[in-house]
Amino acid sequence: MNDHQLKAKTSNAINTLLNVKGYVAPIDVLMEIGGLSKSDYENWRRGKGGYLEQVIKMNLRKINLCIKEINRIAENKKFKPSKTVYNQWGKKKGIRLQF
Repeated sequence: MNDHQLKAKTSNAINTLLNVKGYVAPIDVLMEIGGLSKSDYENWRRGKGGYLEQVIKMNLRKINLCIKEINRIAENKKFKPSKTVYNQWGKKKGIRLQF
């Protein structure tokens, strides 16, 4: 997928997530565009697979482009930012996960 296609998919994913959930989170966008599978996300949340970038099926340049596009759209649409912390699921609940 080239950069233009990735930006278009990111924009479409944001619109879909806004309609379905009413908010946008970068992890949800990555799952919506196919860069992060639900099973990889769930394994990461359980503390398997190290940090998030290791389980995303895109290279770091593409991840960075996607995040920049999310930020650009968020600024244009005047989204209200909020901090999100991801904690591990399972027996070791409460451990913060790494990005």
